[in-house]
Amino acid sequence: MNIHEHQAKELLKSYGVSVLDGYVARSAEEVRSAVERLPGPVYVVKSQIHAGSRGTGYFKNDPQGKAGIRFTHSSQEACAAAEAMLGNPLVTKQTGPAGQIVRRVYVEAGCDISRELYLSLLVDRRLSRVVIMASTEGGSDIEEVAEKQPEKIQCVAIDPAAGVSNFHSRKLGFWLGLDAGQQKRFAQLVRAAYKAFLALDCSIVEINPLVVTGSGDFVALDAKISFDESALYRHPELETLRDEAEEDPREVEAAKHGLHYVALDGSIGCMVNGAGLAMATMDIIKLYGVEPANFLDVGGGATKERVTAAFKIILSDPHVEGILVNIFGGIMRCDVIAEGVVAAAREVSLPVPLVVRLEGTNVQLGKDILSKSGLPIIAAKNLADAALKIAAAVLKMA
Repeated sequence: MNIHEHQAKELLKSYGVSVLDGYVARSAEEVRSAVERLPGPVYVVKSQIHAGSRGTGYFKNDPQGKAGIRFTHSSQEACAAAEAMLGNPLVTKQTGPAGQIVRRVYVEAGCDISRELYLSLLVDRRLSRVVIMASTEGGSDIEEVAEKQPEKIQCVAIDPAAGVSNFHSRKLGFWLGLDAGQQKRFAQLVRAAYKAFLALDCSIVEINPLVVTGSGDFVALDAKISFDESALYRHPELETLRDEAEEDPREVEAAKHGLHYVALDGSIGCMVNGAGLAMATMDIIKLYGVEPANFLDVGGGATKERVTAAFKIILSDPHVEGILVNIFGGIMRCDVIAEGVVAAAREVSLPVPLVVRLEGTNVQLGKDILSKSGLPIIAAKNLADAALKIAAAVLKMA
């Protein structure tokens, strides 16, 4: 789960990371109120969307192509910047050409910047450890730095039993060129960020840029936090930070039914039980010349109602030209899947070809339910046969 910059900063602040004072605003009037409470003379107005590269993005409706982060010098300028942002789509490297609608902005005072660094914590699954990554190239896209200037990135892996120590921060600090006075403050920052990462079950904590001020203090000028959704049950308080307007509505609806759904760019809707089988299904679809429209795992204990909901979510995608249902019944019974497919197909009048491959528990009962439904459902003998048939059906329609 992702959250906005201002939310990430509030969380990091509660663990001891220094951030600038700022205020969230959803209108020009609220921006004006925020400016009155900030010291000035520079006021930074930041678009709040779940995407990076806001500072180099642009608004489609702005002929001057101004970015999603703007520096202003008065209440009037700040309000004008907010009015240009709010309600309009911001296009960045991470949003795609459609952009994301800006529904809130964050207003901060300017900062005395001496240096801009990069700091992040993430899980290295190869090492099975949390890794702290630092770079001298703060403010830049770290992916581009990693590709073109990997020597400007330094990483340390943290032993989960021992935790973070002064050794780790000193190693990074010396590499970043920090002086003796800055080293102690940097160590405090690293410890605070690591504590937040563990306590909140994060998948990433990114501070970019991490600013060194003229007085040698460290300030998180921007922050990004993503949480491990599998651990959210331990943090009900974090659910209040979710902004469903920033998420795909189909993914939001799927989560309400306990479904794992990810929208993709293809034309073949997929409904599968099990993540591994879902990946294999998408692979074989591509092998036969078409592209999957989604990843959808109904899980091992899905009910008829959940299957019906999954079917509706798939069909809500206007790009879907055909559906492939691939079920291997273990805990999940094939007859339950068949009943859900038939119920959903009747309810939505099935506007696209549907291929179903069933195998496992109660497979014959499931096949009988499908064959007796009177619906134009195409049965498949195996996964390869299913992929071939859905590809043929869709390509024939094209």
